[in-house]
Amino acid sequence: MTDADLIAACRQGSGRAQKLLYERFAGMMLGVCIRYLRRREDAEEAMLGGFAKVFRALDQYRHEGSFEGWIRRIMVNEALGQLRRKEPLHLAIDDMVTDVPATAAEAESNLHAADLLALLADLPAGYRTVFNLYAVEGYTHPEIAELLGISEGTSKSQLSKARAMLQRRLAAASSSASTSSPKEYYATGRY
Repeated sequence: MTDADLIAACRQGSGRAQKLLYERFAGMMLGVCIRYLRRREDAEEAMLGGFAKVFRALDQYRHEGSFEGWIRRIMVNEALGQLRRKEPLHLAIDDMVTDVPATAAEAESNLHAADLLALLADLPAGYRTVFNLYAVEGYTHPEIAELLGISEGTSKSQLSKARAMLQRRLAAASSSASTSSPKEYYATGRY
């Protein structure tokens, strides 16, 4: 069944079509929510709330752009709302130096995707949110500023600080990778 067929059937109230639509996109959209929210339970709650909004707003989908992208935007907004309720965005956390030298490529090659996601999840809420919106979702700084109610400069600053923190942690992970596995390293919490 194509997305257009699913949308049409859902608009007609088909429970089977709603189930199929949910099953088609749930895993992917849970991944989106997890990137913004630290706890899986919060991410699942945001995803379920997002799907409720998807089903209520299907009549507003105009078949412009991808359906997946439309759902993703709803999920991002729902995750941001959940984040605001559960973990306030402290967007001006510190004045750390942002001129950090680039990390050697070997640091990234020593880590698995799960380890990188763990590094992202451990970022402060403001850093993590702006990084995800910009680097993963492809939002621009003006769009991020509007979504989060911050200035473009704050968005750029948070992205810079997130990158610097990730680079430092990647470098630390790389140097400790010779003595322990990445999972052991992150289990210590000393990065």
